[in-house]
Amino acid sequence: MKLLKMVWAGIFVLLLSSGIAHATSSTTFWTPMTQDIQAFAVPHIGIDNYFTGNSSFPTDFGVTIGVLPWEKLQMELGVDVFAPTPLPDWEAVNGHPISFNAKIGTPEGALFGGAPALQVGIFNAGFRSSVLNTDFTNADIVYGVVSKTLWNFGRFSVGPYFGHAPAMRNADGELENVGFMAAWDYGFWKVKDSAGNEYNRMVVAADYASGKNLIGGGGFGLYYYFTKDISLLTGPVWFNDSRINGQWKWTVQLDINLPIFGK
Repeated sequence: MKLLKMVWAGIFVLLLSSGIAHATSSTTFWTPMTQDIQAFAVPHIGIDNYFTGNSSFPTDFGVTIGVLPWEKLQMELGVDVFAPTPLPDWEAVNGHPISFNAKIGTPEGALFGGAPALQVGIFNAGFRSSVLNTDFTNADIVYGVVSKTLWNFGRFSVGPYFGHAPAMRNADGELENVGFMAAWDYGFWKVKDSAGNEYNRMVVAADYASGKNLIGGGGFGLYYYFTKDISLLTGPVWFNDSRINGQWKWTVQLDINLPIFGK
């Protein structure tokens, strides 16, 4: 994993030089299995909460930014910050509360007419070495995406993932670092803002990650777009192994684009 650490060190320097403090990857619901890539030079702020009546994950605060100015090849970079930590020794057990992500790819139709979106990315990447299966900030999960809009049925995405072996194990300590992710989303209730920009007021979404590990599970929910740049997502998330992430949780996710540098 030395190469990954060198890559992320370079990304970290780039993020600091761009003035970015924290970020989160583009996602469908629980996973980053989506053809979306953040627009060039447009920061995206995300605040994700997962909770039940008696337990919760740390809140995920983040910002993502697109770093390539081209239409047919796009890339985003980001950093996640998890806080507050629920226990005094949480950082020692779970790793550093900061993780990094990146994704690069081509949108639908870029390679040829009718071509699917093709992407490769990494998320939950960190600097610290760990042998604990709860260390989600050092999972270094590399994944691929093949995504296509199918007529009036919405967008479908699927792809494999491969994670850092020490962090990607089941509750019994057995290796569970290879699997797949799949997702679907469908937008409806088209509206226009005062500038004439058309967008879907509501989007239904669902996704799933295989494996009895820290990302194994899925969920479904509903996005409501207050504007084309501000949305709120909510719905349930369940896990393939409750011994790792606990029982199912409810999520509320606020997403805000800040088109101050780009379109």
